[in-house]
Amino acid sequence: MKTAFELDQSLARRVSRNLAQFDARDLALEGRTHAAVAFTLVDCSQPADIANIPHRQEASGRAAYILTTRAARLSSHAGQRAFPGGRVDAGENAQQAALRELAEEVGLHIEPDRVLGRLDDYATRSGYVITPIVVWGGSNVRLTPNPAEVENIHRVPLEELLREDAPIIETIVESEHPVLKMPLGDEWFAAPSAAIAYQFREVALFGRSTRVAHFEQPCFAWK
Repeated sequence: MKTAFELDQSLARRVSRNLAQFDARDLALEGRTHAAVAFTLVDCSQPADIANIPHRQEASGRAAYILTTRAARLSSHAGQRAFPGGRVDAGENAQQAALRELAEEVGLHIEPDRVLGRLDDYATRSGYVITPIVVWGGSNVRLTPNPAEVENIHRVPLEELLREDAPIIETIVESEHPVLKMPLGDEWFAAPSAAIAYQFREVALFGRSTRVAHFEQPCFAWK
């Protein structure tokens, strides 16, 4: 495991600078629904509640990102790992939608001036074009799951993105494009969320212009 990231202004400047230098790509909707998600940086003050992601008492200063487990009662993608987000409503832009969904799903209200930038659009098999918005949530934040949409909220240490076994690339017979997954403790999660997480690592942390729109999703996420 790599050295832990501190949730401090040095990290905020690094992420903001790298995102500002990145030429994020828009995708045409072409009949698909526009959606936005919030990739949100917070502290590790609570355990991630995922097997084999260790939690230390001094973790409050370490940087983490918010990942959720979607509620089992949802009609689509129930139980899957996801970032807070949803469709862009009429009169909204992607940033406004991501911040609204962040507040609705996990109870975190963030002002627009704490948006650090964005990543590439990603088109899903289920008919959405997702715009990922990177948000500085900060430390000492209280997160409360909306039970109608979220089963669990996970604060995943940023160093999980730097594991030697990340990313996981698999081929499937159903597609010419490989599936991208990211390890998560003893588990894994897949694109689109994994593609967004991997691009955040490459672009925001390392300043690499890495594209992920071509990566496939596992078949269970196609509906």
